[in-house]
Amino acid sequence: MQNSVQLEPHLSRADRVSMWILMAAGAAIAVTTAVFAGIRIAEVLGNHDVEVLGEFTGTLAQAPIGPDGALIEVELDRAVLTVPSLPGAAVAALVLQQLAVVATIWTLVTTLGLVTVSAMRGRTFSRRNTRLVGTAGIVGVLGFAAVPFFGNMGANAAFAQLSQGTFDNVIMAVDLFPFVLGAFVAALAGTVFAVGDRLRREAEGLV
Repeated sequence: MQNSVQLEPHLSRADRVSMWILMAAGAAIAVTTAVFAGIRIAEVLGNHDVEVLGEFTGTLAQAPIGPDGALIEVELDRAVLTVPSLPGAAVAALVLQQLAVVATIWTLVTTLGLVTVSAMRGRTFSRRNTRLVGTAGIVGVLGFAAVPFFGNMGANAAFAQLSQGTFDNVIMAVDLFPFVLGAFVAALAGTVFAVGDRLRREAEGLV
């Protein structure tokens, strides 16, 4: 007598088409990210009139948003700074920021793409896929922290350069809520795949 257990869900043609579309979109995002990062790195390495996004805290400015363009006092949150040139450490930080963006996006697209291909072949839950999902989660969380970290280093150097060290606006800001939420989602996904793999192995043992 033969016993059969369906360990993996059957994928319909529509499911497979959707997966191919998602993988194509991921590849397009990865390539686009690399292109824009390359453009930004070239701009930074040129080190002439470099635009840097700076964050402010408690800094007042005037904006022409009143009647007939009258100046109204506002509090700056962020602004683009144009710096004639940056010190070497700031240039390195901004280049590392773009490399971190590319490394994060490419790792996420590659690992999740491999998981998708495995699912299309009828094996969603496995130790390999659990490791891939775990890698994607860890890299995503680290990348989320590294990108603004290097960006803040470059911005603070820009403030110091423009003000000749007289404007104290040193900020190292990372929005904690998305960071914690991303870490939770990564941990949850890793747990789901680990449990799914264990249940699959247990079910295979019953066949």
